[in-house]
Amino acid sequence: MADNEKRSGAHRLFDLRLLISALFAVYGVILTIVGLLDGAGELARAQGIRINLWLGLAMLVFAGLVFLWARLRPLKAPEKPNDG
Repeated sequence: MADNEKRSGAHRLFDLRLLISALFAVYGVILTIVGLLDGAGELARAQGIRINLWLGLAMLVFAGLVFLWARLRPLKAPEKPNDG
């Protein structure tokens, strides 16, 4: 395997967009579950709006968009300058 091929694959391991996407997905799932299980007391305090559910779903959408961004526009390894 050429040195250039090793570098092009290794730089994707450090793409922070994938980490951010995963964190938002985990928190989105947690909030969505909590929002589905909210009791009457929580709903009364939030004036009948399932805030946890809506924010959880919004976080899942955001995680999906960031993941798509990372997959559709991957990072490119910087090119070595030619000392020609």
